[in-house]
Amino acid sequence: MDEIRKFFPALSHSTYLNTPANGLLPKPVFEWRRKQDFDFLNDPDEFRMSHKKKINETKLQLADFYDSRAEDIAMVPNFSFGINMVLEGLEKGKKILLLNDDYPSVNWPVEIRDFEVVFANINENLEKNVEEAVEKHKPDVFLFSMVQWLTGIKIDFEFLKKLKSNHPELLIIGDGTQYLGTEVFSFNKSALDVMASSGYKWLTAGFGNGFLMIRESARQIIKTYTAGFNSAPDFESGLSDLPYMNHFEPGHQDSTSYGTIAQSIDFLKSMGVEKCYSHIRQLSNDAKSELNRLGFLQDTVVNREFHSNIFNLKGGKSLFEKLNQNKISSSPRGGGIRVGFHYYNDNNDLDKLIEVLKS
Repeated sequence: MDEIRKFFPALSHSTYLNTPANGLLPKPVFEWRRKQDFDFLNDPDEFRMSHKKKINETKLQLADFYDSRAEDIAMVPNFSFGINMVLEGLEKGKKILLLNDDYPSVNWPVEIRDFEVVFANINENLEKNVEEAVEKHKPDVFLFSMVQWLTGIKIDFEFLKKLKSNHPELLIIGDGTQYLGTEVFSFNKSALDVMASSGYKWLTAGFGNGFLMIRESARQIIKTYTAGFNSAPDFESGLSDLPYMNHFEPGHQDSTSYGTIAQSIDFLKSMGVEKCYSHIRQLSNDAKSELNRLGFLQDTVVNREFHSNIFNLKGGKSLFEKLNQNKISSSPRGGGIRVGFHYYNDNNDLDKLIEVLKS
């Protein structure tokens, strides 16, 4: 993947395995962002006139890339803003199934509201745990991260389809922040009613951007309680004219931040989507095998047939410091050290990690 690495200058002085914390920005995307600021500086009227056009183009790009409809997408600053607006639209007292130790931005917004909350455990039997919790508690909503931030455990999407088939009234909401950008995903073919994501990790789109996807069938359940003049299709529109998804875009939007998602997807396409995703799969499979052989993985990961590209290594502060001393970028998380492999990583990065762990 040498032809890709040249577009990420940080890789020249670091073994960057910290994409689960934040992804790197491709150089062509950085150049596009810089041009946006230049245009704003020199021709603000033209920049403003093209503002909504850029955002709509981003929605079209997302709809095409993730097999959705542009009218089912809203641009939001990040996952947390989006999921809070969705939860605000749910009737009080709804019973919501969460996963223990899921990402705080998934669980906290539920726990601070007037919902009845039940939990399932995250381990090698994740799907069985969820199924049993649904049968026992009969929740109205299941909200979860598609890939777990601490362990990298990825939920089985075929299981979700079965779950939805058996419980069609169950509203299924996924956080795609640690997932989207790592493999092909179809919103229309998935079991998800709602998908929300930030763009700063595996989508390599920097900070300040994210999006919501909501199926039309879920809109009777999720009411909208936000609105602003930017929600209007044009200056002549009234409150009653607002399309459903526009309620999630109440204020002025940052076309540069949101447009970065479209630019990063364009960059990925130019590098070859399937080639990049295949590389992630192969590198992650090799990593799991090597890390397991050295005894650095928990049984909850080892015992699952499929895994994501995120790993939590057994080790504490001393291991983290050792990785830092060897210019390997990682993050202390959940009592271990978290690393992840993206399309801009290569076998040399894995070899470097293994070399340091062996020593």
